[in-house]
Amino acid sequence: MIPDGVVVSVFDDRIPSVANLDPDLRDALRRAATDAAGSDVVFRVNSGWRSPEYQEQLLREAVSVYGSAEEAARWVATAETSAHVSGDAIDIGPFDATYWLSRHGAEYGLCQIYGNESWHFELRPEAVDHGCPPMYPDPTHDPRMHSDAPPFGGPL
Repeated sequence: MIPDGVVVSVFDDRIPSVANLDPDLRDALRRAATDAAGSDVVFRVNSGWRSPEYQEQLLREAVSVYGSAEEAARWVATAETSAHVSGDAIDIGPFDATYWLSRHGAEYGLCQIYGNESWHFELRPEAVDHGCPPMYPDPTHDPRMHSDAPPFGGPL
């Protein structure tokens, strides 16, 4: 969890949200952030690695906001299915950073996964040569969100 009001860089290893990311994801983000800085674009980590307890808190809050577990699932995964809990996802801001990554992220293997979450990126190394895979409309369409799905870290 990133404390309110704290601006976190992809280079800040003191924050568990960054330090606990998959090392390959963290490396790709840092290479992209370095290159984006040449265009005066700064990446801010809105959320990275999350503890299972924090993920469950986010899910409970989403159910309260959206009125049902089914609707909340469009925005927040369970601790068992979240790519944030496994360290395989990061939410980036502000808008100019997400826009830059949406245009250049595939060069680093960084892909948007969900059409409804422009800030959410995951590492897809094959994207460097083949481009990012098509996005799911939202997490409910992602086969990894179902209990019989393979673990995170593999291809979609």
